[in-house]
Amino acid sequence: MQTSVTFKNIDPSDNLSQYVSHKLDRFDKFLDNPAEANVVLSVEKFRHIAEINIVGDRLNIYGKEETVDMYSAIDMVLDKLEKQIKKNKDKTRERRTGSKARVKPSADENMLSVDAEERGQVIVEHIDYKPMDVEEAIMQMDLLEDHFFVFTNARSERVNVLYRRKDGDYGLIQPSN
Repeated sequence: MQTSVTFKNIDPSDNLSQYVSHKLDRFDKFLDNPAEANVVLSVEKFRHIAEINIVGDRLNIYGKEETVDMYSAIDMVLDKLEKQIKKNKDKTRERRTGSKARVKPSADENMLSVDAEERGQVIVEHIDYKPMDVEEAIMQMDLLEDHFFVFTNARSERVNVLYRRKDGDYGLIQPSN
């Protein structure tokens, strides 16, 4: 993450600049694309104020905190920004996958009867699935409150089925070579 630090009414300090840069680097794992952070550290009487504005692709997050210690102000504003980033990311993930992850029964093959007396009815449903990691599939399955979830594994690019076991753990069905 590209970081620019500005000091107001305080002597510029390499330690503060490095501290902020190091702490902001942990946000790279939350952001999909490169982002730019503008940090303003200022002192007014006894108040130490830390303002951070993160601008990226479809992302603009701002946070401001003031305390009696500059390092604690930086930590507090970073915690606030982390919550905002996670909330924003969850919201976009729900919007992207909410309509595609639902199971849609086909109109022409809604129900097929295969020896109804012996086996019961077979219901054919067509679903759309998208590439994702196993962790994201678990979150989607929990959101939909289903017993199983079909998705394309982003790493292997093969269709996988994730299911909830009776003991509360998750099972993953992957095709063999």
